[in-house]
Amino acid sequence: MTRLNHLVHERSLPWEDGNLTLGNVSNMVKTSILLLTKNGGRDLEFLMSAVYRQKSVEPFEVIVIDSGSTDETLDLMRRFPVRLEQIPPETFHHSRTRNFAAGVAKGDIIVFLSQDAIPASEEWLGTMISNFDDPAVGAVYGRQIPKPGSSIEREDALSALYGEHKIVKDPAHRNGLGYRYYHFSDANAAIRRSVWEALRFPENLRVFEDIGIAKRILDAGWKIVYEPRSSVFHSHSHTTVDLFKRYFDIGYTLKILDIWDAPGTRKSLIRDARRLLKEKIRRVGEGGGGRQVGVSIRQDVAKSVGLFLGLNQRHLPLVLKRHLSAYRVFE
Repeated sequence: MTRLNHLVHERSLPWEDGNLTLGNVSNMVKTSILLLTKNGGRDLEFLMSAVYRQKSVEPFEVIVIDSGSTDETLDLMRRFPVRLEQIPPETFHHSRTRNFAAGVAKGDIIVFLSQDAIPASEEWLGTMISNFDDPAVGAVYGRQIPKPGSSIEREDALSALYGEHKIVKDPAHRNGLGYRYYHFSDANAAIRRSVWEALRFPENLRVFEDIGIAKRILDAGWKIVYEPRSSVFHSHSHTTVDLFKRYFDIGYTLKILDIWDAPGTRKSLIRDARRLLKEKIRRVGEGGGGRQVGVSIRQDVAKSVGLFLGLNQRHLPLVLKRHLSAYRVFE
């Protein structure tokens, strides 16, 4: 039995023993877990089972915002004591929909979880929210572990961003973090409700809303904590073209948020990209990795070119920018 299957089948869920209902949770909730869904598939069943097996936490609510699922997602959600809201698919927007979900939440701590990010332990939630014992902490995000079968590019990228050591990002000193200073992912994260109410996700961003709110949080003087013990299994499969377009949008976003020109961002990103590329070339030279390493090298080159073009998109015609963008940020 795999580790994911273990999370699902180990023991009965709380309400199956008659200990938990939606009604008695809503009256005493301290934490709200927000889940945006659309055709979540098998991952979503693993995720929901893992969420409701969390240990050593005060009562929490789960709010699901579904934007047009046509598979078994809605039936699955109705098997759990969640608050389910349905919105038309054409109204979904990464920032606005998260702001809407947070607005209906009751908890003092708002947890954001992607529909394919599966908590890796029964301490995932308690570990994350324990960081808010420090009243200066505005947000926390956790580690993302590549799922089995992930590409070398994804394994390397996640390893570079989500290490084994805890990091406290303090605006009083930037910790020499470079581009990692503003990094934040709401695939697995929590924000203090009062902080969200004051700052909110920037609705002018079509995507990478998590970077946008992280910048607002840090620039407002709040700390952000990276908590590696609060980990999830989460990774996507990207083609080389997908990565090129994604990093084109990342470059554009870093530029418009004034992050690219922030202290240390440019130098540290270039340094780490070169280090990863040299390591892969070395592995090829030593005969290790074979075709997969070659594909990963091409993908890293595509990411670098996409990032450069995104950073300099003002020199490109609009019709070309629309073609290069993965998330239609120029529509």
